[in-house]
Formats: sequence, C-alpha cells, structure tokens
Amino acid sequence: MRDRVDSFLDYMSVERGVSPNTVSAYRNDLNQLVEFLESYDPGFSNGHGWERADGAAISAYILRLHDLGYSDTTRARKLASAKSLFGFLLDEGTISRDPSENVSSPRVGRSLPDPLNVDEVGRLIDAVPLTDRPEELRDRAMLELVYASGMRVTELVSLDLDDLNLVEGCVRCLGKGGKERVIPVHPKAVDVLRDYIETGLPDLVGKGSGDAVFLNRRGRRLTRQGFWLILKGHAERAGLDTKITPHTLRHSFATHLLRGGAPLRHVQELLGHASINTTQIYTHLTSDHLRAEYDKAHPRA
Repeated sequence: MRDRVDSFLDYMSVERGVSPNTVSAYRNDLNQLVEFLESYDPGFSNGHGWERADGAAISAYILRLHDLGYSDTTRARKLASAKSLFGFLLDEGTISRDPSENVSSPRVGRSLPDPLNVDEVGRLIDAVPLTDRPEELRDRAMLELVYASGMRVTELVSLDLDDLNLVEGCVRCLGKGGKERVIPVHPKAVDVLRDYIETGLPDLVGKGSGDAVFLNRRGRRLTRQGFWLILKGHAERAGLDTKITPHTLRHSFATHLLRGGAPLRHVQELLGHASINTTQIYTHLTSDHLRAEYDKAHPRA
C-alpha cells in the first residue's frame, strides 16, 4: 500500500508542484491512514489492499480521528488527503471506485488552479531565445506543445517519435490508467515541433536516446524534474511572478478553451479526465470571467 502512497507523493511534488511542507503533510496524513487500515483489516496488508477499501473503512477512520481528539479542521484535511489519494489511484487504475466518495467532511474551501492569462503564456514561450541551439529549440517545442495540447508533463516526456503525426497535426499520448488519446495540435505548435525534430533533436541524440522525442543534453529521455527546472528558468526570464508548475500550462490550456466557448465534454476528452467532475473545477474560473465580462458590458452593471 505504501508504494502507491509514494507514487502519489511523487506526482504531487513533480506534476502538481506542491511545496515540500505540503508533501510532508500529505505523507503524515496518508501514513496514518495506511496504519489505521492495516489495523482495521489485516487484508489491507496484502498487495491488493487499496481495492479492499470501502466507505465503511473510511468512515471508521474518520470516527477514529474524532475519538483521538482531532479538530474538525484537521479531520477535514486528513479526509481531503485521502480523497486526493483515492482520486489518483482511480485515475491510475489501481482501484475501480472511490471509497471516500460518500464520506462527508466539514465544509472547507476548494483551492482553484491559478492559470496564466493569454499574454503571460505568450511571454513565457517568447522567453525562449530564437536560436539554432538544440536545447532552446527543444524548450520552445515543449512549451508550445503543452499549451497546445494540455497534456500532463509525464505524458510529454514519455512521447516517442511514432506518437507524433505532424502531417495530420496530432499527437498520441498514454494517460493515467494506460488510457490512450489522440489530441489535435494547432499548426503553429506543429511548425515549432517539426523545426526541433529536424534541426535540434539530431544534435541531442546519444546512445541511450531510443525513440524519445525530448532529450536532455546527455542524450537521454528528459525527466519530469528536468522539465520543471526548464520551465522555472524560462518563467523567471519572462518576469512572471506567479508560481508556475508543469500543471500551470495544462490549467491555462483548459481555462482558455472554455472561455473561448469549447464544450466541457470536449475539454474533458482532451485532458484525459476519467470523470467530468474533475474537469468541472474549471467552470468556476470561467464563471468568474463571464461575470467580469457581464459587468463590463451590461449598461446597468
């Protein structure tokens, strides 16, 4: 069970960009959950422990926290940690249902993603110098592709050359739970990607390159951590004060599509969300945008 917790913490740290303190809090909460479940039912100690979890077990865990004297706020946070883990396990295909789905908790505010606006995205991409250096061609191609497709950073660095169809203008990626999807890519991003593959990639290829699209300077497949460092560097050069993570461009992609009129179901498919409930978080952002436009446009507003 703990190996899946470690995978979740790695995802939160690298893809979601949460702080070390937050990761530490998640670890403490989830280790406490695992300890409870293993004592609650010895069957949780085997390799299929998470699939055994049900609403009764999670409710018993929350009740135990109450008996130990934890405040409502702390119990709500610990349940939120568990729900985040179960959402991850569900997307990964480790479990077939969320055992915490019907477990209620004290009402708490939901943090919304903080997307870049269109101008800030442009500044970020333009912060990559327009040269013939292979690393800069690679960086610009990656930023353009993530914003054009909304793919996760894991999906980005996992791309192989045969996943790209530059003639048709689309990319195939393998998402959570091994689910494959094909995403259209606009012509400008295709042109930048083609320039990198034809001009920059050959200079990066080494013995361990395989068919990877994005390589580091040692000729090996770029890692998620490597992409994060690259992103942070260009964000600083662009003068962007907002905390930017690999997920920021994905959030921006979804928000800008919805504000442009794209149906929620279409955005769900593009993002590879298993449930539309995950995609609906962006409707809060677009609602704020619509309210602002209403206030500007309505003669009585």
